[in-house]
Order: sequence, then structure tokens, then C-alpha cells
Amino acid sequence: MKKLVDHTKILRSKNAGPLFITFDLIFAEKSAMEYVQSKLTKAQVAKAYGIDEGKIDIISYEVVNSIKITFPRQNISGCLHDGDIYGCQMHMPLANIEI
Repeated sequence: MKKLVDHTKILRSKNAGPLFITFDLIFAEKSAMEYVQSKLTKAQVAKAYGIDEGKIDIISYEVVNSIKITFPRQNISGCLHDGDIYGCQMHMPLANIEI
């Protein structure tokens, strides 16, 4: 099995406002996107981040070979307990999911 990051051309995280984090999975080929789309589950993402899978949105954008994943941040961006104000370093648990 490969890690999710091995299937993507770009895998990044960023804030979607102060309350949400979003992940962009961009693929070089449509076949890679379709493969990941058929295998990646909300349960896997929920386990990687310790959140309820009901709070996760996974949206495919087939025209541009990409998938977006969004869910609420555990800490509001910029609060005292926030370790990543821009959300740009939160992608590694997702990147390491085995697909």
C-alpha cells in the first residue's frame, strides 16, 4: 500500500476561515484521482485527526483532477492553544493515510 501523498501531485492544507481547515489533493492524472476517490473514506480522515466523521466534507472536482476535504478546526485560528495559525502544516496526518 502507498500513502495518500504518493498518489498526489500536490497535497496541502490551509485555513478556510478561522473555524475550518481545508485540504487540497491535486492529481497529475484523472486515474489517480479516481483511485483515491474510490478508496478514501471519511472514517480514515476522522481517525487521522480524532474528529467525528459527520463533520467532514469530501468534495471531488473532476474537471481539475482534485479533491477538497474540509472540517472544523480543533482550535480557532490564532487562539492561545492553536499551534498552526495559517493551517499550512496540518496535512501530514492526511498525507500518511494508507490507500
